[in-house]
Amino acid sequence: MKHIVILISGRGSNMEAIVQACAAGGWPARIAAVISNRPDAAGLAFAQAHGVPTAVVDHKAFGKGDAARVAFDAELQRVIDGFSPDLVVLAGFMRILTPGFTAHYAGRMLNIHPSLLPAFPGLHTHQRAIEAGCRVAGATVHFVTAELDHGPIVAQAVVPVLDGDDEAALAARVLRLEHRMYPSAVRWFVEGRLAVEGARVRHAGGEPQMFS
Repeated sequence: MKHIVILISGRGSNMEAIVQACAAGGWPARIAAVISNRPDAAGLAFAQAHGVPTAVVDHKAFGKGDAARVAFDAELQRVIDGFSPDLVVLAGFMRILTPGFTAHYAGRMLNIHPSLLPAFPGLHTHQRAIEAGCRVAGATVHFVTAELDHGPIVAQAVVPVLDGDDEAALAARVLRLEHRMYPSAVRWFVEGRLAVEGARVRHAGGEPQMFS
């Protein structure tokens, strides 16, 4: 039985999708904890209502600057490791993680980013895609490395950018696919179906890694 720890900063709608899929799908896994860096994160209430242990490591308690980031990550790592995770899942966790933290979870930490990486890392991805004239946009699940929004790609979801789209409309269309793709990617990991070959991730059973 694999243990999954999910990190959130807000509502955590992808966390909700993963918790529900794990419960309904008979995964060889359990959601061991949901952890937030914000005490007021709405997703904590959802997790508690579904019997998932929760914890908070408030980044504001550590101050600002590089030393504060290192201290926060060290405490977050301590709390995570208390749940003996096989996989750490970032689901709207709005922190830039230190290299030491990402190295500790190398090969067992996933993130979802709302763009077709390597295009548009960082923030405001949907607006940037619209402004760039992209005809498609989407989201990417990838293994986390020290470089922000980089790492071997597990799966991608693609949607059209429609005439008249604004940021909210495009984001909503992408999010619907995220809620299908991210639980699938997490399930693949806990079932041992992912093989990382350099920069490429292969699904051992040949299941499609593109969602649309």
